[in-house]
Amino acid sequence: MDMVIHRRIESDIERRILSGEWRPGHRLPTESELMAEYGCARMTASKAMSGLAARGLVTRRRRAGTIVAHPPLHSAALVAIPDIQTEVEGRGHAYEHRLLARRVRPAEDVEAWLAGAGRVIQLETVHLADGAPFAHERRVISLDAAPEAEAADFAAQPAGSWLLAHTPWTEAEHRISAVGADVVMARHLLLPPGAACLRLERRTWRDGQGVTWAFQTFPGDAYDLVARFQPTKA
Repeated sequence: MDMVIHRRIESDIERRILSGEWRPGHRLPTESELMAEYGCARMTASKAMSGLAARGLVTRRRRAGTIVAHPPLHSAALVAIPDIQTEVEGRGHAYEHRLLARRVRPAEDVEAWLAGAGRVIQLETVHLADGAPFAHERRVISLDAAPEAEAADFAAQPAGSWLLAHTPWTEAEHRISAVGADVVMARHLLLPPGAACLRLERRTWRDGQGVTWAFQTFPGDAYDLVARFQPTKA
């Protein structure tokens, strides 16, 4: 029973942190307050807080208590393609998206790696979690690599989820950077212009052929990207 309660405490606190309800620096309830709220033993409350600290969500300081941790910097490359819909739903939120723009056009010079002299479909999307902006996405898809994309209904299914189902990748490249929200981005994410954001630039290939080039931008105070990895053995 205590194991079930400590996981419930962890889940409740994690939800509040990831939703932005509890911001970095927010002081969490004490173990005594958690004991009273959940009707559990001190060891159970301490185990829940230790689990959150081990995952980097909170910082525990003797005499100062426990606070929400500031998002850490991660230099390790991501080893998987995160699907925003799956991630939002995995956090316990209702997912939806809004397709803002869709256009089929010739590939530009900078997109030669993606489509050569072929055509691309250009998309702009806002992803939502419980009705609030979660990420803004700009994406182009090579119609040489994924010709079915031209007829796909991206208003009904987000492009990232569609691609994972229809054109699985064999190679990917990520680039993570801090950016300030421009006027358009700020409007879509409900942020003040210039607000700090995290941007994930992603390129994917299938058997050497470029498939998609996406720029996903997240509010900087509500999201971080974490990779778990092991050293390569000789």
